[in-house]
Amino acid sequence: MTKALLEHGAHVIANGRSSEHLEQLSASLQEYKEQLSIKTFDVTDEKKLFSCFEEIHKKHGRLDILINNAYAGSAGTIATSTGDDFSKAYNIGVIAAFNSVKAARPGLAAAARITGSASVINIASMYASVSPDPKIYAETGLNNPPFYGAAKCGLLQLTRYLACNLATEGIRVNAISPGPFPPDKVGVEHPEFLHELTMRVPMGRLGKPEDLSGAILFLASQAASYITGVNLPIDGGWTAW
Repeated sequence: MTKALLEHGAHVIANGRSSEHLEQLSASLQEYKEQLSIKTFDVTDEKKLFSCFEEIHKKHGRLDILINNAYAGSAGTIATSTGDDFSKAYNIGVIAAFNSVKAARPGLAAAARITGSASVINIASMYASVSPDPKIYAETGLNNPPFYGAAKCGLLQLTRYLACNLATEGIRVNAISPGPFPPDKVGVEHPEFLHELTMRVPMGRLGKPEDLSGAILFLASQAASYITGVNLPIDGGWTAW
């Protein structure tokens, strides 16, 4: 997503908790070093979050695009999941996303006044709409946990709420729901699981990072100027079954 926006001329401010990961991202995109800034902090830290957006607004005067992609959690089942797991997932996936929009609102509104609209894109999941199939996961230990989809479903409702309440300010709020995008190491460690996962996709293949680019660019741009409150699945047809 970062690369797609950089390729199309955006100045991207990338956030994460790990300075190492952000530095790796920056190093992999050296040709865009003048367009890429990094901010290292945890989005659940409200003080740092609001301070960051105040700094952005002061420096740039506007914020055209906000992408809420933060999530942290582990695999799990009904037996292994706890109430604390739900709280953490909701805090990161929903509350932090809400606070990010709230903190970014002045910059987004300023962008809308200048360009006609600003765009918030929330990253949900296919598991906000359908349940994971336990037969696919079997005994791999990779089971998608109950708290993940619950948090992502909450993010979709927040998307609709924000879309309706910020529309008059010219701020559009949409979501995308990626399907199966497993890390490369999953295929190495669990080839049978990867095969079962692939067979479940109507298009017969798993998602690649670049498959997200088109949707991000579309929803971020004026091509989607009359679109708000929608959820766009990018799942190879998974949720169409």
